[in-house]
Amino acid sequence: MDGFSLNLFFSYLFLGLMNGGFYALLSLGLAVIFGMLHIVNFLHGVQYMLGAFATVLLLQHLGLGYWWALGIAPVLVGFSGYVVERFLLSRVAGLNALYGMLLCIGLSMMIQGLFQAFFGLVALPYSPPPELRGGLRLPFMVAPYYRLWVLGFAVFICGATWFCIQKTKLGAYLRASTENPEIVRTFGIKVPLLVTLTYSVSVALAGLAGVLAAPIYQPQAFMGNDLIVVVFAVVVIGGMGSISGSIITGFIVGLLEGVVAYFYHEASSLAIFVLMVLILIVRPAGLFGWTVNSPKNAAENDEIFDVTPSGVKATGLMLAVGLLAAFFLIYKFTVLQALCFAIYALSVGFLVSCVGLLSFGHAMFLGAGSYTVAYLSSAWQVPTELAVIAGVMMAGALSYLVGLVALRRQGIYFAMITMGIAQMIYFLILRAPFSHGEDGIQNVPLSNFLGVFPLSDPTVLYVIVSAVFLVTVFAIGRVVNSPFGEVLKAVRDNEPRALSLGFKANRYKLTAFVISGALAGLAGSLKAVVTQSANLTDVHWSMSGQALLMVLIGGMGTLYGPILGAFIVFGLIYYFAFLGEWVLVAQGAVFAACVLLFRRGVVGEIITWLRRSSVAAKRSDTIDARLASDVGRKLS
Repeated sequence: MDGFSLNLFFSYLFLGLMNGGFYALLSLGLAVIFGMLHIVNFLHGVQYMLGAFATVLLLQHLGLGYWWALGIAPVLVGFSGYVVERFLLSRVAGLNALYGMLLCIGLSMMIQGLFQAFFGLVALPYSPPPELRGGLRLPFMVAPYYRLWVLGFAVFICGATWFCIQKTKLGAYLRASTENPEIVRTFGIKVPLLVTLTYSVSVALAGLAGVLAAPIYQPQAFMGNDLIVVVFAVVVIGGMGSISGSIITGFIVGLLEGVVAYFYHEASSLAIFVLMVLILIVRPAGLFGWTVNSPKNAAENDEIFDVTPSGVKATGLMLAVGLLAAFFLIYKFTVLQALCFAIYALSVGFLVSCVGLLSFGHAMFLGAGSYTVAYLSSAWQVPTELAVIAGVMMAGALSYLVGLVALRRQGIYFAMITMGIAQMIYFLILRAPFSHGEDGIQNVPLSNFLGVFPLSDPTVLYVIVSAVFLVTVFAIGRVVNSPFGEVLKAVRDNEPRALSLGFKANRYKLTAFVISGALAGLAGSLKAVVTQSANLTDVHWSMSGQALLMVLIGGMGTLYGPILGAFIVFGLIYYFAFLGEWVLVAQGAVFAACVLLFRRGVVGEIITWLRRSSVAAKRSDTIDARLASDVGRKLS
């Protein structure tokens, strides 16, 4: 290396170390929360953002500078965490970890929407304190004083936190509470209060990271949106719940990011997720984890999962009638987009309900179908119907490869692997020449279906997409009611028993995963046809969150509930578009309300009510029959 290259290399290395400090602080809080509450805290990125905004607002409205903010902002963010845990997260404690994660996603959407509405998307300027301006000139680089301070302070806070958890009496109580809370209660320790305070302190660490980041990255409503995915990768690599693992891995990942950025800047983010996938294949518990807990299935139970052949026919008939009415009453383009999202939600709902697998990377299959159709139609003028078939095949092939890797793990580790691979696909598509980067592929041409029916005609397109949708509904219903579907449910409910009966569980799960991925690819392919475009939104991890939102609102554990959930979510987005930034707030509020109040979803609640009514009616009939019999005996 020449002098310039050496200086540049050390600059990237120093930047990586500083980012590693942020990763360590954030992942430390996440690891504590997961170890104590068993919650995947998707709010952590928002709480990091709150710390940065509190820093700016304290200066603007109270005239309190950086050093005051360093103490006050984390306390304010920690108090907000106390409120969230005390009044919201505690209500899903003890349930499947999926509900806590979904509640956090809903709350993060609400808070980000509120900050976007009040502050816009323009970053708020904030300068480092005067004492830390300038830089230290070293033989190989110039190190800004403020960044040196951030690195040193992050190391100190991480070390102090580790010491408190590992070497103090309070830390011993904390660790014992995560393993056996009942025994800890016998010593007079108030475990719920300890949990709440632990969550608050962990959230305060995220707020502290936000204060440190404010002069560097400038506060903005979505500043933690993509960072949280990287931090989750750090926690998974280090080992879920491992305190020391999160700290060490945070700095390792930061250094890796810096080194890769020096050689090929575009691949720096990709390297983190490649490392995560490789680590989980070799060590499922992460580098510093020792055990992998056996989590519950994503579908909580089999109570409301009831899809009989007659129910499939009835559902299909209702959907057909609804589509016919919508043809005359609703703008066709709106209905077509909703149908694409319904197929996408159905693919995720099938995987969650039938197999008990939570994929947090299904957007990669949606994007695979979308980009395949857009590219083949635009670059090679392939007929639209053949391009759609190719899109489905591409998504199916990708899901097969992903399934071979991801299905080696279960529960949250399966979800994290799918998310990591999805982020890898996202960065590959972002940098691929054919995708046109952030602009996407626009103005996708439409051919005549079978050479006769012009797909540019809205009526023709409506009929064809509706027909594909109805066929998909019937096909999934047939799969669920087949012997294959029965084996899937058996594997979901008790995999060891299914294995003892001679069923190859992994083969069945892989087949189901491919079916689900191909369905998501079909949704993406049709979406590219309907919108005549493909863009990065189709591949972003937030689109996977949208699918989970649809499944939750429609009904976790139901097959066709996600279809209704998709219509509701798309309706919120489309018909409340006039609200602007407040759409995200409304969407997040619905998300959170469903987790807290209607955990079974719309369809699940209806099915439960019908079952209770049926049981009550049968009991009433039995009582009436007994009374009639008694009266008859007395009269005789």
